Amino acid sequence: MFSLRWLILLVILLLPSLVQAHGYVVRAIPADRSTLERPPTRLQYWFSEALEARFSEIHLRDQAGGIIASGGVDEGNSALLTMPAPADLPDGAYIVELRPAFASDGHVIAESRVFFVGEAVGGISGTVADDRAIPLEALWRVALNLANFLFFGASSLYALVLLPAWGNARYKENLPERVMRRLRIMVVGALLLAIAANIVSLAQQSMVFFNAGAAQVLSQNLWQVVLIGSRFGDVWIFRMVLLVFSAALLFAAAYYRELFPGLALGIWRGLPWLGALFIGLSMVTSHAAGSLLLPWLAIAVDWLHALAAAFWLGGLLTLTLILPASLQPLDTETRQVALRAVLSRFSHLVLPLVLLVLVSGAYNALNYLTVPSDLVSSYGRTLGMKLLLVAPVLLLGGWHRRSLRAGLPAKNLQLLRLESMCMLAVLVAVAWLSATPLPEPAAPQADMEAPQASQTVADYRISMILLPGGPGVNTMDIVIERADQPVADVTVHVQMVDPTRDRRSAWQLAEAVDAGLYVAAGDEIDQAGKWRSLVDITESDGTVRRAAFGWDISEAAAINVSRAPNLLHLLILLGIAGLLAYLAFPHARRLITALQLTPASALIAVSAVAISVAVMVGGALLIAQQQQVYERTLNPPPAVVNNVLPDADSLARGESLFESHCAAWREAPEDFKALGKRLHNVRDDFLYAAARDGWRGLGACADELTENQRWHIVNYLRSFEARD
Repeated sequence: MFSLRWLILLVILLLPSLVQAHGYVVRAIPADRSTLERPPTRLQYWFSEALEARFSEIHLRDQAGGIIASGGVDEGNSALLTMPAPADLPDGAYIVELRPAFASDGHVIAESRVFFVGEAVGGISGTVADDRAIPLEALWRVALNLANFLFFGASSLYALVLLPAWGNARYKENLPERVMRRLRIMVVGALLLAIAANIVSLAQQSMVFFNAGAAQVLSQNLWQVVLIGSRFGDVWIFRMVLLVFSAALLFAAAYYRELFPGLALGIWRGLPWLGALFIGLSMVTSHAAGSLLLPWLAIAVDWLHALAAAFWLGGLLTLTLILPASLQPLDTETRQVALRAVLSRFSHLVLPLVLLVLVSGAYNALNYLTVPSDLVSSYGRTLGMKLLLVAPVLLLGGWHRRSLRAGLPAKNLQLLRLESMCMLAVLVAVAWLSATPLPEPAAPQADMEAPQASQTVADYRISMILLPGGPGVNTMDIVIERADQPVADVTVHVQMVDPTRDRRSAWQLAEAVDAGLYVAAGDEIDQAGKWRSLVDITESDGTVRRAAFGWDISEAAAINVSRAPNLLHLLILLGIAGLLAYLAFPHARRLITALQLTPASALIAVSAVAISVAVMVGGALLIAQQQQVYERTLNPPPAVVNNVLPDADSLARGESLFESHCAAWREAPEDFKALGKRLHNVRDDFLYAAARDGWRGLGACADELTENQRWHIVNYLRSFEARD
């Protein structure tokens, strides 16, 4: 089972890249309740995580409620709901209706936002998303959590408690048949419960995605669309395959237990790893994956939290159900010895796990409750109810441990039943909490106004909006008008330029999405600072018109959905690390004993580990430093920076200067053609040097040219660069 363990751990580590957790709006353009002087060209709403394109919608309504236009998920950014706004919207109030379906946990929220064109209108407001849990979702989550906890708890109890306490080699699975019969019933029952919960989850998710009733979902086979067309469906299928695989393993263990008892024993010892994977699947589709604070760490902590709780609850339920039948044939004295052996070992294991549940739970709460007002949200209230239910469980656990030390086994059985019932109530609260949307964190960068500018070139009016106008993926909306009428018979290309680093993107064809509206998108803006957008408009006769826009890109405009840990987070993480070290200490001690280390060999081992760590850290730092050197070698800072905006005026002046001061270049057409082919690969400082000093057969331009005049020539030379 060693390879199976590593396979399961690998799958758990890979799954977080596929899914995230329930999200929220992190940027809105136009901002909620903003008043605009002119109608927007495009509506865009960025979310903190990816959306299901097939099930997400955006609608624009007038103040009477009629739908004017609709849109969906952007093709280039799965976390963006967008739509072009109709041209010439009249003054008034407009309602944007959002219905995003989150790809992680399948949650669908419905909310609306308002903006005004001209002047604000009273009496119109948007609606906030419902932050309450869906009862049917909470129901199947209760069933699924109970199944996962039972499967993991029962199989872990077998390996960690029952075998060490009652194990005997004369039995098939090293335990009496009456004990194994109860264990098999519990594990098989957990699998059947998990399958039933999965089926209900698919039906409920289909109802949410399609906003339809159960009858419609079944009659129209809408569940098939969800199954094959969503991330929820991908995880659902993977979970079902694992459930069937687990059932097959249990069948093999039961069928071959007479012929191959070692196989049955190995399967039972490996079941806890499958149980850990079932729980891990729930964690990577939980709130933890959408944590603003180190999502991978949040998933790991949440997984540890759930595993510790699963052993605690699953073990309690298993003991409650198997102990009466297991102890019934024994005489009073033997029964007390057997009961004490099991309960003492279970109590010894549970104590650090309870501490781990509390500490990891505190870390999880700090991830989602960031301001005092979060405590009164639906999520905060549900979390408070969960904590109230946990309190009596802790009291009963302490009383149980005390009575165990006092040697009162009969009272321990009664306490086990009562503690199990309280834990089931906690499980309901946990499921309800998982189905409750998180409180939306404060995002000071949300709803920032996007940078925009306009220019008049010839008889064109060219307006451009950079959305959102920060590092990362940006959408460029370009509106072209002539005599106040939209222009639809031109071809538009866009290029992004970082003059300080002398970098430029390839020319990109902007898509015509509406009359006079052309859209392009890209991730060229990778840092704050001065940037330029070059827009070339090609008319039907081949004439090219140039508009150039300068932008001050602010880091604050970036869509940032992360935050740094504070001191309390770090202290809690240290506590979690300490508890894990305590749990691993017995295994480490056995390993050290088996190695029979002497002081000399121990010193060598510690030194080797320290040197290995130092080499790895030093190697990583050296590689990072070499990477920076390599990057500077490939892209050194420009020798001279082009500070002249390459607009239409600069191109015209550059052409005039080129014809009057660089006439020799026309006398070497082959070299001039070769330079034109290299334009997409060379930087502006290279062209500047060519104009100043010459290149190949191209002589230097006139010496009396000023620096700015040479830059005008460089901008003109750039106009020969291919657009496709």
